Amino acid sequence: MKHLTFHFDVVSPFAYLAFERLPQALEGLSYSVDYQPVLFAGLLSHWGQKGPAEIEPKRAWTFRHVHWLAHRHRIAMHTPAQHPFNPLALLRLALACAPPGRTPSRHVCEQALRHVWCGGGDANDPARLAALTAQLAPRLDPASDVVKQALKEATARAVAKGVFGVPTIEVDGRLFWGFDALEMVAAYLRGDPWFDGPAWDGAAVAPPGVTRKT
Repeated sequence: MKHLTFHFDVVSPFAYLAFERLPQALEGLSYSVDYQPVLFAGLLSHWGQKGPAEIEPKRAWTFRHVHWLAHRHRIAMHTPAQHPFNPLALLRLALACAPPGRTPSRHVCEQALRHVWCGGGDANDPARLAALTAQLAPRLDPASDVVKQALKEATARAVAKGVFGVPTIEVDGRLFWGFDALEMVAAYLRGDPWFDGPAWDGAAVAPPGVTRKT
């Protein structure tokens, strides 16, 4: 059995789609998953990137693309009332539901992601957040220093491993980024020899021809 870590932020529509699609994509394979909330904005800040929603033409394309993917894979999806939004409350709530030293369950992550991406509501509406909190009954106060630190540390660990975006699936120290990488993960778990030969490492080596000046 292989162990996977699914790094995600509820603000990402691709993370939502990958979360929903994961069981079907890996059907018949032996694996376990830790669902690890991380702060996407923290990843962007570390790597000096802008988020897709910060570039208006890319924002428009991103939402067209994710709704097409949802349609194609028959996944219920609605754009939230505001996007981007601050996901901290939901990420901390998910972590507050986990036992000490553990990651939140798939059920908790499912409820947090669907809170954002199903129904078209405001993800940070106080009444909706209160209802979700009551439903999930967290073990800790989501606003506690312990939970806040847990999210910071999880994001820092992800950065240290080379995670730059969400969703990222980690298995055997390899990182697979994005919804469209689910097929690669499945192939790896099935033992596709491409991953054991020189192709995996060789494909990542491309000497830069030009370097942009800042």
